[in-house]
Amino acid sequence: MTDVRRAQLSDNLARVEDRIAAACAAAGRARDEVTLIVVTKTYPASDVRLLAELGVRHVAENRDQDAAPKAAECADLPLTWHFVGQLQTNKVRSVARYAGMVQSIDRLRLVTALSKEAVRTERELGCLIQVALDAESGQQGDRGGTAPDAVPALAEAIAGAQGLRLDGVMTVAPLSGPYAGRQLAAFERLMEISTDLRATHPAANMVSAGMSADLEDAIRAGATHVRVGTAVLGVRPRLG
Repeated sequence: MTDVRRAQLSDNLARVEDRIAAACAAAGRARDEVTLIVVTKTYPASDVRLLAELGVRHVAENRDQDAAPKAAECADLPLTWHFVGQLQTNKVRSVARYAGMVQSIDRLRLVTALSKEAVRTERELGCLIQVALDAESGQQGDRGGTAPDAVPALAEAIAGAQGLRLDGVMTVAPLSGPYAGRQLAAFERLMEISTDLRATHPAANMVSAGMSADLEDAIRAGATHVRVGTAVLGVRPRLG
């Protein structure tokens, strides 16, 4: 069964690679400008191990209760774990143990909690501000994230926090609001926000956008990282 699953994942990865390469070519970008993050949420550690054997180096999870034991089981692998889900402060201590990157920073309280744990564990955590393009000023989005006008203050907080590194911005294509169903426009707006951020924080040049259904739009807009789950892992019995 393992050999069958390895072949499935290998074929799926090859198809996703072809899509990324074609999208980069169409956008006039070099292939190495875009990093693939495989979203392994709900899939077992055995799949993560096979992905690592196939050359994957970045994996993402959105629920700590699934991610923590999986990361522990795969601790021997050369992987960077990205936490991409809405993060509650009571989960910060756990997430800070295994995540190399937290992509869902959307409030100051989370910055404070992550900084405390990063210092305590003597780790440096990469941080992305999750931008909600369906959120009005002072609000959060339906899928997490903060309104665009809150990005500068969050950026300053992260940049000034011990143990944290401000790496850039992330978004999930919104299901409501002015960008609903307009993925390319949403990702182009994220790039505008990224450009503004880099004016004051030049090293914060990571832009995480695009998933299985819309990675081409994200790459066209300028995303540096795409988060792909279903197109790589397919449909399998889910955990829990």
